[in-house]
Amino acid sequence: MARVLLISLASYLLVVNRAFIIRRCDLAKVLHEDQLDGFEGYSLSDWLCLAFVESNFNISKVNENADGSFDYGIFQINSHYWCNDYRSHSENYCHVDCQDVLNPNLLSSINCAKMIMSGSGGMKNWVRWRLHCAGRPLSYWMTGCHLG
Repeated sequence: MARVLLISLASYLLVVNRAFIIRRCDLAKVLHEDQLDGFEGYSLSDWLCLAFVESNFNISKVNENADGSFDYGIFQINSHYWCNDYRSHSENYCHVDCQDVLNPNLLSSINCAKMIMSGSGGMKNWVRWRLHCAGRPLSYWMTGCHLG
């Protein structure tokens, strides 16, 4: 019994150690450099809130949904519509492999998120953003971040 528990704990630690967490202000700097402040009317604070509520700033997060699709990366981009994970049918509107949105350079994640944002709904396409960020004061997300 103790051996099974030890193996389970070791497996859990291996999974946890694979997480790639980006610091809030480092993400703010990347988003600023990619000129996302004001993109489609959303501030850097909106983007930071989105990344936090979707993935807790975990670039490598993958989440399985009830419908069998998966959400990938820091913005939890869905495999049914936006990226191709080769597990099931995908519209792949972003024309990107889902594994690419897990890349720490964030280029594919940002480009796909911009495509999602450019359609109707903007950030409202993310349910968690609507529930936890929309209509709330968000300026505190930038506290202590120096972008210069």
